[in-house]
Amino acid sequence: MLKNYFKIAIAVLRRRKFFTFISLFGISFTLTVLMVLAAFIDRVGNSNYPDKKRDRSLYILSMEMQGTKNGYYNRGPHSFYFLEHYAGSLKSAEKIAISSMFDYSSTYVNNKKVAINQKYTNAAYWQVLDYDFLEGKPFTPQQVANAERVAVISEDTKTAYFGNIPSVVGKYIEADDIKYRVTGVVKNVPITQIMMYGDMYLPYTLSKGDYKTNKGFNGNFSAIVLAKSAADLPKIKKEYAGIVARIPITDKDYDHIYSFADTYFVGLVRTILGNGNNSGVGKVITGLGIFVFLFMLLPTINLVNINITRIMERSSEIGVRKAFGASSRTLVYQFIVENIILTLLGGLIGIVLTLVVMSLINNAGLIANLNLTINYTVLACSLLACLVFGLLSGVYPAWRMSRLNVVNALKAK
Repeated sequence: MLKNYFKIAIAVLRRRKFFTFISLFGISFTLTVLMVLAAFIDRVGNSNYPDKKRDRSLYILSMEMQGTKNGYYNRGPHSFYFLEHYAGSLKSAEKIAISSMFDYSSTYVNNKKVAINQKYTNAAYWQVLDYDFLEGKPFTPQQVANAERVAVISEDTKTAYFGNIPSVVGKYIEADDIKYRVTGVVKNVPITQIMMYGDMYLPYTLSKGDYKTNKGFNGNFSAIVLAKSAADLPKIKKEYAGIVARIPITDKDYDHIYSFADTYFVGLVRTILGNGNNSGVGKVITGLGIFVFLFMLLPTINLVNINITRIMERSSEIGVRKAFGASSRTLVYQFIVENIILTLLGGLIGIVLTLVVMSLINNAGLIANLNLTINYTVLACSLLACLVFGLLSGVYPAWRMSRLNVVNALKAK
């Protein structure tokens, strides 16, 4: 039976090629956009390099100060002092990695300007995160304490500055007229990993900001709190919330301070959409839900209209089948199966287009070190979307078909 339905579906698709093209284009384009977007979100949210201990890590990304009386508002990264003094006092944490946002700098190689994004870290940064060292090793706590001009560089920076030489450990790289001795070379990190991305990693004691005398709360640093086990995360959250609640606010313009130790996804969302105690996760889920619903609704409506047109064209066929005893239930089942075949075919085309688009994005280097891939979860969701797509766009036209009067259907042609 299904084999016959498949043959009928192929014959119908070949009968009106223009309608078939519009239907397949709508399905494949929609799925391509959704799968590329899903792959991007998956890469940003689930990439585990170099953050391989994410399951037992909490992230302190941004802080917010509010003055409820005068309406003052201040938001941004923390100062090194804040993180070292307050987050550093967490008794239930194993280690705390502190690092700056990357700062733009430059150097020249053979009279050609090379952009280098510098990132300042403490020594524990290399113990919390698991960078793949292609050469050498990270700088030591003693080198950080001594403010030695040492650096860990990315593999792209090595190639751009030194060329294709076997090893650069011990050699010097210059940035902003300052020379640093290379202690190690690490595998590239995608720029979407905003807390870990950098071209050159330096001891925080070399940072241009006066971290020693700045006792304020605002700065350019964030922290990753590593727990001994995932079971300790709630305890660390609670302990950090208690620490923040007891912080004295000396600036009279503000009366509330907000800083949270969040999981990775919640931390990113809070940084962009958070406000006070509201993390903004609800806004993201609602927004994505509405976007996906509307994005799938338009091609579904288009496909419903096309299917109704197809039904009207096949009214004589439907009349003949009804005259020979075919039930409305059988006709509905046949048409829904045909529509599912159509949408699955569009889904397969969408998967191929997705692979092509991802390859173009990866090869174009539009986002530094980003490599989009389709994982099994995204693929399964895409195929499920095809089935839902086929059912949604096929039920109403099938119902319309089952309601056709035999006599009127036979007269239609």
